[in-house]
Amino acid sequence: MSSKFGTAINCLDGRIQLPINQWLKTNYNVDNVDTITEHGVVKLFTNNNECSKIHSKVLHSINESNSQIILVSAHHDCEGNQVSKDEQIRQIKNAISKIKSWELPVPIIGIWINEQFQVEIIE
Repeated sequence: MSSKFGTAINCLDGRIQLPINQWLKTNYNVDNVDTITEHGVVKLFTNNNECSKIHSKVLHSINESNSQIILVSAHHDCEGNQVSKDEQIRQIKNAISKIKSWELPVPIIGIWINEQFQVEIIE
């Protein structure tokens, strides 16, 4: 039986890795999570060079792991992106729009990790 994969694009902060992976596994029935990390990753979606690097990694996850979903996130107390929650949510929405423009064959979702390291879904 083959494993079902998802892809998480998130900050490299170790405090958020487990909550994101557990949430994705529970809510989207994936067995494994390919993780693409950078400090304050959502702010990088305004930089074409950084977007190109992330795009390449996402394509690899879809093509090699057969990833079934893409998740993009930001979190409270981010050293790499020291802006308000509202600004991070705007950045998540921008990242989702950018990823959707890549016309990938999978759903794209956004989440924010709060002070208790709980997931808040971005609509």
